[in-house]
Amino acid sequence: MLQAIGLTSTPRRDLPPLVDDLTFEARPGSVTALLGEPGAGKTTALRLMLELEPGRGVTYFRGRPLHRVPHPGREVGVLLGDLPGNPARTVRNQLRMLCAAAGVPASRADAMLEVVGLTGLCDQRLGSLSLGMERRVGLAAALLADPCTLLLDEPAAGLSPRERGWLHALLRGHAALGGAVLFTTDDAKEAAGSADRVVSIEAGRLVADQDAAEFARTRLRPRVAVRTPHAARLADVLGREARAAQRAVEIVEESGSRLSVYGSNCAEVGEAAFRHGVLVHQLADETGDAGAPPTLPRARAEGDAREASRPAGDSDGGRHRSRRPASAVRRVGGPLRPLRYELHRVFGTATPALTAAFVVAVSVVVALVLARAGQTPQNRLLAAWPELLPLPPAALGAGLLGALAFGEEYRYPALAADRGTVPRRMGLLTAKLGVTAALALLLGALAVAADAAALKLVFDSGPLRSPAEWVSPAASWAGLLIGCAWSGVLASGVFRSAAAGLAAVLAVPVAVVPLVRKVIEGPSAYPMTGLAARLRGVAWAQWPPEADRLVLGALRVMAQPVGTALVLSLMVLLCAYGFTGLRSRVRW
Repeated sequence: MLQAIGLTSTPRRDLPPLVDDLTFEARPGSVTALLGEPGAGKTTALRLMLELEPGRGVTYFRGRPLHRVPHPGREVGVLLGDLPGNPARTVRNQLRMLCAAAGVPASRADAMLEVVGLTGLCDQRLGSLSLGMERRVGLAAALLADPCTLLLDEPAAGLSPRERGWLHALLRGHAALGGAVLFTTDDAKEAAGSADRVVSIEAGRLVADQDAAEFARTRLRPRVAVRTPHAARLADVLGREARAAQRAVEIVEESGSRLSVYGSNCAEVGEAAFRHGVLVHQLADETGDAGAPPTLPRARAEGDAREASRPAGDSDGGRHRSRRPASAVRRVGGPLRPLRYELHRVFGTATPALTAAFVVAVSVVVALVLARAGQTPQNRLLAAWPELLPLPPAALGAGLLGALAFGEEYRYPALAADRGTVPRRMGLLTAKLGVTAALALLLGALAVAADAAALKLVFDSGPLRSPAEWVSPAASWAGLLIGCAWSGVLASGVFRSAAAGLAAVLAVPVAVVPLVRKVIEGPSAYPMTGLAARLRGVAWAQWPPEADRLVLGALRVMAQPVGTALVLSLMVLLCAYGFTGLRSRVRW
């Protein structure tokens, strides 16, 4: 049971609210249509029900508001607007990623593809699908978690009659299993033919709440559809005969050869055409457009619907209208399987592979140029890091992959029904940091291995020597890559853009490192000899003495200007991320 009570959007300046005290219900086992002209407030009503924008009123899903439901994705399936998926991702990968977000097995994706008839297109990219196929993918995504309620905004918009028939048959099937279905439309004939109940709204207010049969009888006018090459002549004949007989007949020219005749029937139109010798190609009785609303007063209609929609036990709900709570935007929950979700998101497109190939190619070219010029330390030679560049290619690639972690979420939001409401919980953040760190280390290892192989192939073993100490350079290299990747993740989460995340990565060596170098340059007044041993003595878990070299390597990395700048930048970005993203309370 879905019950919407007193939905009212936030008033606009000098304008009435888009939705004003709207109350209705959608019963389980039935399909309900929310009918209204474009701009009547249908989409805003759905967004208020889903708590995607602030307003007043409350919506109960089987007796609970949505923010009280532990796993909203398993309670409500949503389709708002276009499918928010990366065009480069395949249909199967998109649904498997959403399966991880909903906490259901990945096999559910294949089952839903079979339900919506897309098994043969599972490897097609989302950007190559037609509008009808996109609607099918959107419905499959809404049905993944087997929700009890479906909320669909204009699901049949732009579909062919055959696809509309398939869509409404699917909705009927979901309702037959005991689910509640609510969809919006501006087509009165579609509402009457595909819904069990029709809720009509105008300017955000309830106009009528009727059974489909009653709606068709009171709101839809029958008409005679006529197709003739002499449309203007037949319209004149029918108008003259109607005036002579003093009958109310309305004639509308649909196109050059089509007429719609209201207030008559096929027999009368055919006889009139025969008497005057007008050739007719087609006569058919059809259901026309919506007529005037019923004469039931608006206040009474709203009162009846509000009485029917009041939750059980609320016998005096009408007297508490002034105390109806204001609703804030619901805090969107993160994926139930964050690591599996992030792995599907990363490897669902060719972006990591293309980035790695490009970074390795650039790194090899730069390393060969540096080796030919000479006078470059071996560590910088293997990292392909000339003095002129703020960062080596591998670090820039790691920062780009990190920036895409949240940048892609905001560009193609898959975890929420609305753009800009990407969840930023600790589980999702931890998964993104872990996956990007692993990608950064893998990218750095590939770049170093490719550089070493290219240098040995071109110059034999001339530029390369066996290092006397490799722990500290390796730790420095790993810290640089992970720091750049994490800076991209946090910055894109704070600024909601992949470009801003990559800019933050570049800002560390360009802007922060010079400031840090001025602070820490010069000799220290007190030596730090034996720090690793002292840390081992105060640590909870004792590490072996052989690990002192790793600790010293990490400390040397942090003592360098780049390392210190990365640590400071990460701390600032993490604090900013916490202030902007990790708020768990719902404001009322």
